Amino acid sequence: MIPLRRQLIVKEHGNLLYPEGTACADVLIAGDKGGSFASRVFYGLGLGSVYTLIQNSNAFAIVRETPTYNPSWLPGASLRAATTSEYLGVGYIIGPKIAGVIFAGGVFSWLVMMPAIKFFGSLVPTPIYPSTIPIGQMTSDQLWQYYIRYIGAGAVAAAGLITLVKTTPTIVAALRAGAADLRKTDARAAAREGEGRTSRDLPMTLVLVGSAVIVVLMWLFLTFKPVPGAPTGALANVIASVLVVVFGFLFVTVSSRIAGLIGTSSNPISGMAIATLMATCALFLLAGWTVAAYGALALTIGGTVCIAAANAGNTSQDLKTGFLVGATPSAQQKGLFLGVLASCFAIGITLIAMNKALEKFVPARIMVDVAHPSEGVNVEGTKEYNGRTYTLLNVIGSTTIAEGKYLADAATGKVELQWIQGIGSQDAPAPQARLMSVVINGILNRKLTWGLVLLGVFLVIAVKLLGIRSLSFAVGSYLSIGTTAAIFCGGIVRWLVERSTKTKTDDEASPGALYASGLIAAGGIVGLLAICVKLLAAAQEKVTWLGWFPTQWGKVGEKLGVAGSSALGMLAFAGLAFSLYYFARKPLETVPPAAPTLPPTKS
Repeated sequence: MIPLRRQLIVKEHGNLLYPEGTACADVLIAGDKGGSFASRVFYGLGLGSVYTLIQNSNAFAIVRETPTYNPSWLPGASLRAATTSEYLGVGYIIGPKIAGVIFAGGVFSWLVMMPAIKFFGSLVPTPIYPSTIPIGQMTSDQLWQYYIRYIGAGAVAAAGLITLVKTTPTIVAALRAGAADLRKTDARAAAREGEGRTSRDLPMTLVLVGSAVIVVLMWLFLTFKPVPGAPTGALANVIASVLVVVFGFLFVTVSSRIAGLIGTSSNPISGMAIATLMATCALFLLAGWTVAAYGALALTIGGTVCIAAANAGNTSQDLKTGFLVGATPSAQQKGLFLGVLASCFAIGITLIAMNKALEKFVPARIMVDVAHPSEGVNVEGTKEYNGRTYTLLNVIGSTTIAEGKYLADAATGKVELQWIQGIGSQDAPAPQARLMSVVINGILNRKLTWGLVLLGVFLVIAVKLLGIRSLSFAVGSYLSIGTTAAIFCGGIVRWLVERSTKTKTDDEASPGALYASGLIAAGGIVGLLAICVKLLAAAQEKVTWLGWFPTQWGKVGEKLGVAGSSALGMLAFAGLAFSLYYFARKPLETVPPAAPTLPPTKS
């Protein structure tokens, strides 16, 4: 982004608006006026934090986290809502139209497709791949896990591809602009823009040296720390490292330009990552690299390019904000380097902790020959759990056992527990990650459930022909209806506010958007703190000084006798939604500038 700043941020100021960066600049400028801008955010943060404490299953768990209704008159269907403050805030910010389309996707999957699968599949007494359980015995959660996720993955892939095709002119223009900008020297560009503090970037030599360092580090990583079971040659590692940098620059250019046109939140990062993965896996397939370990290698290469493209959108918004308020680009770029470095640790530690806190061990009764595992069953060493040592099995692509990790008794070979990872479970479904897994395993193993995937593809085509936002609908069809229903509630609040005030609230600095931002921050911050306390509770047996509080953290609702109350949960969520409606309609107050003080006059 350093050599592209002048081309995309400055020279195309009128064409590329970078909506989030412009909104941040507006908030910074408006903040100088004083008033209730910050207080509105802190109101949302405060009330949202209190609500998250009583609602989050990792916190006090006073009310039910996801009120659920499974209608007996429609087997296989389920209606639920993950009543979190962040989903309510997200729904308000994206608005009723997008929230409605996302919820429509959830309704189609959970109230149409799943009952249809249950109705017809109940006539078959044996399991239908990829499930290992007869459909007649499956719950709604299992129907989503074994069938809807693959249909949704196909829908998201098709919608992402359609989005990329639609933005082809933008991609071509971005590549041309980036190539043209690189042909110009840094000195000439600075001279044309005008010398001064606000036109000072980090030197181009730093960009070139940094790119060379990336190539060397990637080569060292692939050569001396290869993925176990995926050996590659030194020359192949050099080619892969250079391609990572080249494709990284290309997708950074594309990502920045698209973010400037439609915003970072609408930037099809997952589509770019999937395109990279498909190309990488196709090359691996031609080279004969089809074992499971090469899937991890493909994800490493594609993930590096994906992170570069993801950073480009946010970096562009930050540079746009600085351009509008008169910041020094080189100082911003130094700060961005520090921010990326810090995020490597902050995001990594957070995701590891989140995966640990949300993991579950559920009973499973499956016979496996550990000494001679069947196709798709991989032995990955041992795992300690509750004082016992189990054989750890990783199942990918098996026709008899559902995908996932399992703990088997080493002596009997009998699987006793399924180790459900936190990230990828229903609590944190991670749809793009699941989609990438489906693409990698499907191409390398040539066992992709194409029938289910193609259902999702043609579903998106039908939705697109109706003139509906295909990507939003596809994401909604994949996610749990609990997530989409809560987001839709936020969209309804936005619709009610706009209807009562007779005005559109598209401004990111509007009263409702500021309050909703506080709700989102509250859900994330308090939820993360609750996960940290849960980890402390898990470690209390080994760390005696932790005391009473962590282990009793999630038992408050149980002691009060209200834990698991759906009615109380819906009532609390309705109260939070009303607070959003109230603060969204309440105008922001600005403090008038103080009158100048006149010097005293002589009497």
